[in-house]
Amino acid sequence: MSDLKQQFDQALADVKTLSEKPNDDMMLTLYSLYKQATEGDVTGDRPGFFDFVGGAKYDAREALKGMSSDDAMQKYIDTVKGLLG
Repeated sequence: MSDLKQQFDQALADVKTLSEKPNDDMMLTLYSLYKQATEGDVTGDRPGFFDFVGGAKYDAREALKGMSSDDAMQKYIDTVKGLLG
């Protein structure tokens, strides 16, 4: 397993130990980076107008389109480190 993958796995575990739940924007950032790192670019159609959460998630992932898995992992790691202080 690569060092980056190990750090990513550690960040996934660390984010669950935060004393306070991050705000919605930060949760969306973490979600989109995780999905980009593990699944790649978003596919399919954007959810309908009344699916606010689904639309926000789609838009957040769309903003990362083209980012490599390694870059997304590193940004996720850096974001979690920032949250941990």
